[in-house]
Amino acid sequence: MAASRYKKLVDALASDIRTGRLAPGARLPTHRALAAREGIAVVTATRVYAELETMGLVSREQGRGTFVRDIAVPAGHGIDQQAVATDAVDLNFNYPALPGQADLLRQALREVATSGDLDSLLRYQPHRGRPQDRASIARHLRRRGITTDADRILVANGAQHGLAITVMAALDAGDVVAVDALTYPGFKVLAHAFHLDLEPIPVTTDGPDLDALERLCATRPVSAVYTMPTLHNPLGRVMSATDRTRLIGIARQYGPLIIEDGSYAYLVEDPPPPLVATAPDITVYVSGLSKNIATGLRVGFVVAPPSVVPSLERAIRATTWNTPALTTAIACRWLDDGTVDHLEARKRDDARTRQALVRQELAGLPLIGHPSSYFTWLPLPDNARADRLTATLARLRISVTTAEPFTTSTHTPQAIRLALGSTDLDSLRSTLRTVRRVAVEDAHA
Repeated sequence: MAASRYKKLVDALASDIRTGRLAPGARLPTHRALAAREGIAVVTATRVYAELETMGLVSREQGRGTFVRDIAVPAGHGIDQQAVATDAVDLNFNYPALPGQADLLRQALREVATSGDLDSLLRYQPHRGRPQDRASIARHLRRRGITTDADRILVANGAQHGLAITVMAALDAGDVVAVDALTYPGFKVLAHAFHLDLEPIPVTTDGPDLDALERLCATRPVSAVYTMPTLHNPLGRVMSATDRTRLIGIARQYGPLIIEDGSYAYLVEDPPPPLVATAPDITVYVSGLSKNIATGLRVGFVVAPPSVVPSLERAIRATTWNTPALTTAIACRWLDDGTVDHLEARKRDDARTRQALVRQELAGLPLIGHPSSYFTWLPLPDNARADRLTATLARLRISVTTAEPFTTSTHTPQAIRLALGSTDLDSLRSTLRTVRRVAVEDAHA
């Protein structure tokens, strides 16, 4: 049986199980019956079932047959990514931390405790954030090439909350949103929750296929374009200045709002100007301090056209009333005193070190990623299986992510994403060697 035909049969059965066309508990045909139905050898049918079992989709019971498992979507394989086991090496989520960050927090808490502003932090805050906090964020954004008034800034509980209130404020159920065919899973979660119609745009080596985006806008009423022009997650792409200009031109011609996610932009030195800097009247810019400071510091911000600000403010009131004043006060102190700039520089260096380590340990594999990114995309050979690879790595206490959480099209590529920021360098080096060994063995399975 040709490898491609074998792969298609595994894919078809896996898809039937995941979508419920084959219900949990259903008995599958015997090996001989499957072989007869598909015109394959019995030994090949046995191999198909063995692979489905390795993927965790079926179970074999001696003397009874092969059955569809009643399972939840495994960690890292769907929208709802589960927590990584405490004894596993986490290449699934990114929470990069640097030595000394806890000491910075202790010092900041002491400073807040002795400040004359303490009593005000115990009261409700303005929904969009205190004026002085929004002014701090505005000064920070100017260093990113974004000149904006504090009145156009709203403080959120992290970038994910910023995206959520943007969807609530600017979109309705059924609205068409153009997204990359591989995109940030958190936006997929929002699209599912708010019943948005995501239209995937193919991703080229340089970024989104803007010809495809323009064809989509010409044929469907696209309400928004969600994009990560500076350090795309998961591919690490940085959109060129020319493509940014063209994307803005398409948006101006056809009318969609641009939702620009800048969460990882701090890792890129001297990128082209953000979209919001060039087109502030049609762009909502969302970012935060979780990636560049600490994931537990849930302070995000949204920069929006004046016409959208009132709706965003109502969305904040509906979801959280206001961002916790204590964490916002600490974050803004760090924005003003240079702590954030210092941490960003150190994390860029750290990310470059980790990317160099990846390129050393996985040399010869088709890696995709930015040289100062905290993640790497690894496409797999045609005969390899991402589900099988991740299952094998999970048994070795290594957690990685398949392409499925990032995929918005009907085709899920065989690939994995390696998050590099959540383990020490020595552990990362040894783990990458294991990933390489397992990937090579899987490709020849």
